[in-house]
Amino acid sequence: MSIRLRLVLSYVAMLLVPLVLSVLAVILISIATLGNLKSVFQVDFSQGNPIKRVVDQELEIVAYMKAKAEVEPDIFLEESFVRDLEERLHKINMGLIIRKDREITYVSPYLKQAEAGDTSKLPNFGTSSGKFQRNQGSLWITRQQDFIFSDKSKGSVFIFLDGSTFQKYLHQFSKSVIFTFIAILVVTNGVLTYFVSRSIIRPLRALKRATEEIKDGNLDFEVVPQSDDEIGELSIAFEEMRRKLKQSVEIQLQYEENRKELISNISHDLKTPVTAIKGYVEGIMDGVTNSPDKLDRYVRTIYNKAADLDRLIDELFLFSKLDLGKVPFQFEAVDIGQYVLDCAQELQFDMEKKGVHFVLNELPQTPLFVTADREKLKRVLLNVIENAMKYSDETNCAIRLEVKEFDGNAVIQIEDNGQGISEEALPHIFDRFYRADPSRNTSTGGSGLGLAIAKQIVQEHGGRIGATSRIGEGTTVYMVLPLTKQEEHAQ
Repeated sequence: MSIRLRLVLSYVAMLLVPLVLSVLAVILISIATLGNLKSVFQVDFSQGNPIKRVVDQELEIVAYMKAKAEVEPDIFLEESFVRDLEERLHKINMGLIIRKDREITYVSPYLKQAEAGDTSKLPNFGTSSGKFQRNQGSLWITRQQDFIFSDKSKGSVFIFLDGSTFQKYLHQFSKSVIFTFIAILVVTNGVLTYFVSRSIIRPLRALKRATEEIKDGNLDFEVVPQSDDEIGELSIAFEEMRRKLKQSVEIQLQYEENRKELISNISHDLKTPVTAIKGYVEGIMDGVTNSPDKLDRYVRTIYNKAADLDRLIDELFLFSKLDLGKVPFQFEAVDIGQYVLDCAQELQFDMEKKGVHFVLNELPQTPLFVTADREKLKRVLLNVIENAMKYSDETNCAIRLEVKEFDGNAVIQIEDNGQGISEEALPHIFDRFYRADPSRNTSTGGSGLGLAIAKQIVQEHGGRIGATSRIGEGTTVYMVLPLTKQEEHAQ
């Protein structure tokens, strides 16, 4: 669930939950208040609406008084009749006032005890509106019945309701409702805020801890997403960043190790021919070359060592430029079968002079076009073939070249019958400055950059290079180049 949806739902819950709980609380408080009213009104509350029953009893008494006023108006001056009305009204917490002209003939006892006040403020004869009227204090006039006594004097009967009881319970009811609503609102908002904020704060604290661990250099501290919302997505992105950062640091450390190894290897490979040149030059200076033949041999050795040194520097410079991506490539569509045939015909004469039996297997029947740089790809073929010749028997060296199509790619295979490569060394032969010969003899092992350069060039072509080998049987180096699509070739 997203944070936005969670917040919206929490806002809705903060409105609806207090409202629903408040309604329930009002109902419960009303029931409690209604129960307290049982002590005020002597009415059967177990049947029907108690308020309606109180009103019905009042109407019944009023109808009874109205009938008596029309037939026997003077009966309102009799004490027994008035006492009977008083008792019936007292059951529903009501009182009675009887007035004859301006004289009050009867007042309910509880009204006197409550100090009902100035009865002269009672409504005048014939002013009844049929509605509840407020007299004064807590007394409310519910009914006014006017009639004429037998002596033609004006009479009025007032039914009063003691509102103090209702005011007391209404005050308690209002106060309970307000306090309950505030409590419900505070508790509901507090609980919802706690749970919503916890679902946000806890993942943020986990991310903060992860940043502190990474700041301290601990890149192994894994961040586990705790939700599927935006913070969960942030945690996933943070974890991905941590992994990439760890991988980058590991690669950087590996690069640093490779750099140290590269410097060491360069120092060794450059020092070897320089030391040899220095030794032969010192021999000439010391007069060791006391014959023209010996001098010629020394000079040729110096020249060969200088040539090896120059070739090593060239290969090192080329590899560095390839590694930095600063070597320009002139790519074009090339029929790889015809291209390999041309290269083989160009190399065949030189290899026959060196006693190498070179065989070009049958080429594909249909053209196989690849996007390649002709010069750079030729450099790959030369490096692989030269490497094959160095590790083969000079008297029985055979190299077979083959081109075929496989799974949408053009595959070039160069197979020799040399001494083979061990399983331990095979995965490293394309590493820079790696030689299977631990003595690092340049006469047999080369500079250690030839196959590394070949790998870089093939990768720049979008392909890959690999090798298979068996000790004593030979080695096969294969290069896989993606074929050019027909529409690209047509263009």
